[in-house]
Amino acid sequence: MFFFQTMFIPIQKKALSLGLINVLKTLTMANRRKIKKQINLICGELFAEVVAMTLYTPNINKQIADDVMTSILKLQDEMLRRVSHTQPGNVKGFYKKLCADMDSHVDEIFDQIANL
Repeated sequence: MFFFQTMFIPIQKKALSLGLINVLKTLTMANRRKIKKQINLICGELFAEVVAMTLYTPNINKQIADDVMTSILKLQDEMLRRVSHTQPGNVKGFYKKLCADMDSHVDEIFDQIANL
């Protein structure tokens, strides 16, 4: 679980990123369902972190927090859409790119959360 203190963000960032990377490395095409569950889990935890920060941190800009939550929801939608429609041909390359893109987006979101 996430805590709303920002001092735990580097530890959580590494744990979440490694969770998705490990799942994507070990799964095959038959396990799209597990990849989708991991994407939902990661995005849900990020969203819960921002909600907790908005509720328990007194000096937070609500508009910026709303923008971060919107970007998390867009990320989830985009990644689930990409997993659902795998490109034929280079499937391994497709999932490597998906993993790299997810990792970079999660890094950006963590930086936004840290700056709230």
